Amino acid sequence: MSAKVYSALVATALLSTSVNAKQYWSDTSFTLLKGNDYEVGESERNVFTLEHASGHSWGNIFAFVDRLSPKNSDDKEVYGEVGMTFNLIQQKESFIKDVYVATQWEYGSSSGDFGISQDNYLLGAGVNLDVPGSTFFNVNLYRRNNDHGDASNQLTLAWAFSFADGFVYDGFMDAVDSTDNTASSYNITSQLKYDFGQHMGIEKSKLYAGIEYVYWHNKFGIDGITEKNANLLLQWHF
Repeated sequence: MSAKVYSALVATALLSTSVNAKQYWSDTSFTLLKGNDYEVGESERNVFTLEHASGHSWGNIFAFVDRLSPKNSDDKEVYGEVGMTFNLIQQKESFIKDVYVATQWEYGSSSGDFGISQDNYLLGAGVNLDVPGSTFFNVNLYRRNNDHGDASNQLTLAWAFSFADGFVYDGFMDAVDSTDNTASSYNITSQLKYDFGQHMGIEKSKLYAGIEYVYWHNKFGIDGITEKNANLLLQWHF
């Protein structure tokens, strides 16, 4: 699928759902990550992430942008994703709560030798499952139109669990099949964080600290490159 076709599909869907659309919830956050075991490029980096998610009568929006800064060089990398879902079926009293069309745009650029400049476009479908204890548990299946290489398929899981009055465990898994020029890969990234701001006179669910762990097998589809990376995390919701 070309970028023009992808953009036209998303624009059409937005226009068709704009009448009487309502926003049900919204959350925006800023996260600082610091890790020492990155693969492909310098191993120690700071990552600044701006993230937004919101729910609407027509579907959901999820978007983020990362600014990656290596410790010992002036190279800078920007990577982001914009995802939108469009409701097909909603049945709140069922294990499958929502069925939807799923779209995603991945973009990135780098001033370094190891960065990948890209614009990838994904289109597929997904479900939101009523998993006990979860805030959400989504399963998406995409067809990827890759900027650098052949098209491929991607399975994505995304989840969030809240427990013990202040702890949150959330994350995602992306599994991508192989092409003629890339190996199959999977990336499991999750965060365990605690709402310590509630003990400092700050409103609940605003200020978190914790750890993010990344296990990325065949990173960027490069056979034999596996990243195992723990990051310290500080996150502010506003």
